[in-house]
Amino acid sequence: QVQLMESGGGVVQPGGSLKLSCVPSGSIFKINTLAWYRQAPGKQRELVAVSTTDGFTDYADSVKGRFTISRDNAKNTVYLQMNSLKPEDTAVYYCNARRERVDYWGQGTQVTVSA
Repeated sequence: QVQLMESGGGVVQPGGSLKLSCVPSGSIFKINTLAWYRQAPGKQRELVAVSTTDGFTDYADSVKGRFTISRDNAKNTVYLQMNSLKPEDTAVYYCNARRERVDYWGQGTQVTVSA
């Protein structure tokens, strides 16, 4: 089992920045992929950014150039730096870890972008 603890959410004005962190614990050996998803009210959960152990990263088109995913492989910790935030970025952000083809999820952290 893998447990994921997210932190860093909050309320920010449009154009502002936030940095999310996710720290896995438990059976973290062989975690292949760490990613961030988000879910806005009334919408499906969507992939925001993904990072693999071999350095591959990918982003949703809506966040490219504004968000950066980074990973500390020694700690299996993943971060999401969010810049130039927009009201449409408002959502609950979930950390995801994939280990041996099994997905694990954090509890989520709320990000609200509002004037």
